[in-house]
Amino acid sequence: MIRYCTVCLLPETKPDLSFDSTGRCAACTAFAARPIVDWAARERELRELLARFKSHDGSSWDCLVPVSGGKDSTYQVLTLLRFGMSPLCVTATTCDLTEIGRRNIRNIGLLGVDHVSFSPNPMVRAKLNRIGLEQVGDISWPEHVGIFTIPVRAAVAYQVPLIVWGENSQNEYGGPATASDKPYLDRRWLEEFGGLLGLRVTDLPETSGILAKDLIPYQYPSDEELKRVGVTGLFLGHYIPWDGYSNALIAQAHGLETYGRVVEGTPVDYENLDNHQTGIHDYFKYLKFGFGRATDIVSLHIRRGRLTRDQGLEIVKKHDGRFPWTYLGKSLGEILSPMEMSVDEFKEICDAFTNRAIFKTSSNGKIVRREDGSPEKVNVDN
Repeated sequence: MIRYCTVCLLPETKPDLSFDSTGRCAACTAFAARPIVDWAARERELRELLARFKSHDGSSWDCLVPVSGGKDSTYQVLTLLRFGMSPLCVTATTCDLTEIGRRNIRNIGLLGVDHVSFSPNPMVRAKLNRIGLEQVGDISWPEHVGIFTIPVRAAVAYQVPLIVWGENSQNEYGGPATASDKPYLDRRWLEEFGGLLGLRVTDLPETSGILAKDLIPYQYPSDEELKRVGVTGLFLGHYIPWDGYSNALIAQAHGLETYGRVVEGTPVDYENLDNHQTGIHDYFKYLKFGFGRATDIVSLHIRRGRLTRDQGLEIVKKHDGRFPWTYLGKSLGEILSPMEMSVDEFKEICDAFTNRAIFKTSSNGKIVRREDGSPEKVNVDN
């Protein structure tokens, strides 16, 4: 049986998630501590920090902001402009960029900033997508590496020391306290929480046949390069109370385009709009850990009092873990095509990564499936 948080709906199967004696998870504990934080003092600290990095002679950008064009990065850019900063925005494009994602990236520049976009070799990335899916159960492995390495490489190349990231996911979604309270993102944080899943970029030339020169975008700069430029990466969410929903509302008021109906696997229309592969990524999260993106989103709203736990549970039952036959208007077969993978091959990989300890099996050991083909959990609540 899976144990769940008594406040939200996160399960004990989530990596690095801990519970206190009352059954409350670390994400809920971190959120409950927000009222005692002196946010005014933290904003003053942020303003002082930004002032130290500001280019007073106008010879360089004041900071670098990694942007996907989504709700949070749009909010980051708006916040920094409000603080009087001149940011260089850098996009590491997703593996299978959607048209709505393309328009939202374009909208970033319309906020009044300089913007560069970097797209790694698509042939190499398709190979990495397949390797990630087959070896660690994550089709988005190269994307998750690139969103952390490419902006840092850009900071070195353009000699912009300060990188302003969004929220610390270990605080927002539950993680070790030492990481949850950390205001800075560095190499160690990336290696532990950046989605590498034990698959190291440095091992790929030897194990995959991909040349080292084709993996440059996925390599973190050397310590010597970082020190030469003085690269510092901070989490904006450490200094400003983070709320994805209010970020979405603010971003929409400044041109962010939403889907117009709920995105597959979620109960909302404003998240994960830029990559057709995201449905597969979220589905494998469900297969491995028994929860998906709907659980994450609903839990955020429960903590903020927008939903009761019972209301959230009904939403999760409806949306979480559905087999990714489509995502944002594209069929599963179309999404798998660049990897030269069939739907049947995909299903075999799904079965290999399905955690049989948390999903029902029949008397002959076969996985019990719902009508859409996804496995049925042993229990959906305590």
